[in-house]
Amino acid sequence: MCLINSLWTDVPNHPQAFLMMHTGEFRFARPSMGAWSLYGLGTQNQNLPGFVTINPPNNLGGSQNYSSGFLPAIYQGTAIGREGQKIADTRIGNITSKHLPGSLQREQLDLVQSLNRDLLGRQQVNAEIEGVIESYELAFRMQDALPQALDLTKESKDTLDSYGIGGGPTDNFGRQCLMARRLAESGVRFIEVTHANWDQHNGLKNNLTNNCKAIDQPLGALLADLESRDMLKDTLVMWGGEFGRTPHVKQKDGRDHNGTAYSMWMAGGGVKGGLRYGASDEFGIKAVENKVHPHDMHATILHLLGLDHEKLTYRYGGRDYKLTGVGGARVIDDIIA
Repeated sequence: MCLINSLWTDVPNHPQAFLMMHTGEFRFARPSMGAWSLYGLGTQNQNLPGFVTINPPNNLGGSQNYSSGFLPAIYQGTAIGREGQKIADTRIGNITSKHLPGSLQREQLDLVQSLNRDLLGRQQVNAEIEGVIESYELAFRMQDALPQALDLTKESKDTLDSYGIGGGPTDNFGRQCLMARRLAESGVRFIEVTHANWDQHNGLKNNLTNNCKAIDQPLGALLADLESRDMLKDTLVMWGGEFGRTPHVKQKDGRDHNGTAYSMWMAGGGVKGGLRYGASDEFGIKAVENKVHPHDMHATILHLLGLDHEKLTYRYGGRDYKLTGVGGARVIDDIIA
């Protein structure tokens, strides 16, 4: 595992920082990191989405955080569940039909798609129609593959226990982590899991303790599981948020937002293990050594995925865009094995 202690971001406000973390931009809607990754790498399984986000938040930019933006709609993320929902109760809607056999569904879909393509042909650009066409086709192919990939009953009791599944504070996030492993095993390129409620302006001691109890065991189990299956060396795992917290505590036992110093960890996927990179000042309020901007993190992630952030571009509105913007992002070479 590599711990990066010197991250900083532009705006210490949740929606803007959340978008910055996911898309590299907080002012305008842009393609998400998952969409850029899928655009660069392509998919490994035509019957599953290449980019999945589990229990994403409804606010903080909402679906823009897993949107394809101006990239073709095929690269957008597929959401499973939503923030605050128990993932065990999540059902993937509109995947199967109780009323039509597969052959008739195919005929029905072909008719609808022909109408959609006819409408698209009369318009120069319409990302919404493109998205509908792509999502209908993918949904038809997903009818068998996705339920199987998310079926945790196929796992052994030992595996379920290791993730903390079966009750208690680890159950919900443990299910997300195990689903992520199963999706990765099935060829899904980019997967995001979510654990909310870290904005602790008060009640820090109890809330932080409860959050750590919920995530610690599942994350450890995920890394161990990937390693035991010889997947970790080819799977990049990272954990973190959109910014940090102040080192000083308020009267109500809470900490405020801090965009000038925060941490993330990375493991597997070509990252050096047993390394701590960068540092904040003596008070923990500002990154001072080997500072890392979200664009630097994005450049490094793309590099570890085998992509050059300078060359992974898409022409839109008369110019070439890239995930890392125009400010001279750098790959963090020191953390690469």
